[in-house]
Amino acid sequence: MLSRVSTIFKKINALFIVCVVLPTLVSVVYFGFIASDIYISESRYVVRSPEKSAGTGLGMILASAGFASASEEAHAALSFVESRDALAAINKDGTYEKAVTRPYISSLDRFDGLGGDNSFEDLYKYYLKHVKVENDVATSISTLTVRAYSSEDAFRINERLLDMAEETINRMNLRGRKDMIRFAQIEVDEAQKRTRDAGLALAAYRNREGVIDPELQATAQMEMISKLQDEIIATRTQLTQLKQFTPKNPQIPVLENRSEALDREVRNMMGALAGGDRSLARSAVEYQRYFLEQQLAEKQLAVALASLEEARNEARRQQVYVERIALPNKPDSPLEPRRMRGILATIVLGLVAWGILSMLVAGVKEHAQ
Repeated sequence: MLSRVSTIFKKINALFIVCVVLPTLVSVVYFGFIASDIYISESRYVVRSPEKSAGTGLGMILASAGFASASEEAHAALSFVESRDALAAINKDGTYEKAVTRPYISSLDRFDGLGGDNSFEDLYKYYLKHVKVENDVATSISTLTVRAYSSEDAFRINERLLDMAEETINRMNLRGRKDMIRFAQIEVDEAQKRTRDAGLALAAYRNREGVIDPELQATAQMEMISKLQDEIIATRTQLTQLKQFTPKNPQIPVLENRSEALDREVRNMMGALAGGDRSLARSAVEYQRYFLEQQLAEKQLAVALASLEEARNEARRQQVYVERIALPNKPDSPLEPRRMRGILATIVLGLVAWGILSMLVAGVKEHAQ
């Protein structure tokens, strides 16, 4: 019986060594002598836009000042910071790679410490582990965190990334304003062309038909017809009186000829007004079509010009930009790794694993007996 207990005890001691003692020793060696100090630089910013709805919390405060958060642009800035383009920009002339391959960085923490092909993709994976951007949905505040192995590197990388995020927002804002004005200008150019074409078509019709405004000409012609008809009535009245009282009067043939001439003139004018292929009535239909096309083109041009002016005003108002809430800090001491916490966490996890495995071993032995 004693021998069995001794065997179990030895196995439990072996488990304790494997689960607790060895991991603790490795943890002490790593955190105490190998792990490099990590400096953390943080900055906070918010992307503001005057025309979008506000959120809650700080967003309401910003909105009360006439500004609101621009979530799309904030996500765009976040995506850029965590992109390969951002890494390529800060790694120009190998700047970032030099910062993470300094000789004093431990081989376990250094980028090229364990060898490998050291490709750009490997550097990008390493970069994503050391650069993070978190966006608070409630306040729309974005926090940029950069981890590096020197205070100066952490500060410089954070500042550069923040500048590039701002440049990205400015570039998007400028392009959006240019596109808005460009599309409005295209509408104006098309409307001007339609107006010019309609005016030329109307002028060509007037020259071809020999009319300026059929309606005005018809009105003037009706007035002339009315005057001629008045003269016909007066002539016929005078002719009737002469025939009745002086049948031999020599003026009777003159008045008859005058009456017939006036009748012919009225018929000719009526024909020009409402009969035939070149009548004013027919011309009025064609003229009205050209005239309405010109009027419609002018109204469309007026609307397009108003839209262009509105687009310019809107472009002046759409100033989306980065407001820096907290500038990048230059840490005066490393915040990571948290050495004592790492060692204590290793001990606690080892004890938990040792306890579970000990109970399993004891249960297996008991079941076997």
